[in-house]
Amino acid sequence: MKNTPFTEKHLALGAKMAEFAGYNMPISYTGINDEHFAVRNNAGIFDVSHMGEFILKGENALDLIQRVTSNDASKLVNGQAQYSCLTNNNGGIIDDLLIYCIEQNQTYMLVVNASNIEKDWNWIVAHNTANVEAHNISDKTCLLAIQGPNACKILEALTTTNLQNLKYYTFEKNTFAGVENVLISATGYTGAGGIEIYFEDKNDDANKIWDAIFEAGKTSNIKPCGLGARDTLRLEMGYCLYGNDIDDTTSPLEAGLGWITKLKKTTPFTSQEKLAGQKAAGITRKLIGFEMLERGIPRHDYKIVDAEGKEIGKVTSGTQAPSLNKAIGLGYVTLENASVDTEIFINIRDKNIKAKVVKIPFE
Repeated sequence: MKNTPFTEKHLALGAKMAEFAGYNMPISYTGINDEHFAVRNNAGIFDVSHMGEFILKGENALDLIQRVTSNDASKLVNGQAQYSCLTNNNGGIIDDLLIYCIEQNQTYMLVVNASNIEKDWNWIVAHNTANVEAHNISDKTCLLAIQGPNACKILEALTTTNLQNLKYYTFEKNTFAGVENVLISATGYTGAGGIEIYFEDKNDDANKIWDAIFEAGKTSNIKPCGLGARDTLRLEMGYCLYGNDIDDTTSPLEAGLGWITKLKKTTPFTSQEKLAGQKAAGITRKLIGFEMLERGIPRHDYKIVDAEGKEIGKVTSGTQAPSLNKAIGLGYVTLENASVDTEIFINIRDKNIKAKVVKIPFE
């Protein structure tokens, strides 16, 4: 297993550790619910340094990005980020990712999921037919997500960037906690506000930044948080998790990601024609959110059935949502069963437990 520069910090804080995407990662410290509420109501810090980062540079960098991603990156100007996905030749999702425009038409950073670093890199390299300068900087890049309604206020003394006025999906490079060249981004995977910071671990910078954040948040009770709370937080927002809710067999149109799938882009992307055909013909299944109406926790791969017991889909993610005090989930169902308020059943231990389709984000 690989370690991040913060592994010793996690162990010293008593984190429960487990393997995730080849990394030794903290799952929880004081408990998933405790950490979940810390982020929803105050602020928490996540080590997500296992994520992958690629730099693409040169006059053909944008063209390469346009050809392999579904969104329109030509709209990005310096300091803007964009959510997008890589699509395969069959219209499936290779990965979902963030694209950071560092220098318009010239330099971009792509942030990909930890489990897909090698797959994504190989795909991009295979499509790099115009000698775009490409660097996989995943192993030397640290990423901390400081999330929650009070996160920016707690951190404002650590940088001259006006964190509280940094618009959603924009970023600045600045000094942070005395460390230069930190990319400070108004993004996150929790729906609770806050920032994410990217930096290279030179001269023990990782420890400096970690310690400075906890010193700044000492009186505000900022908490270290693990991947368990990150999962319950993202699920309450209805955010997709790669490998659960989206994968190589699901199309962005089925996954409700039509808004990042620009089918009229002037530079065609992989599977653009196939996805346009899918849109014209109409999808036959759809990713929906649901809440349990009877006692039971939905889990990945549980069958979804109708009132007659006929299988109509599968659960992709599910949990007992701490903020909502009810069991919720995501799953693919046939289109005729995808409307809000449709009654469905989740097969849990050979019993069909009643649920209903609801709007995302969950309330």
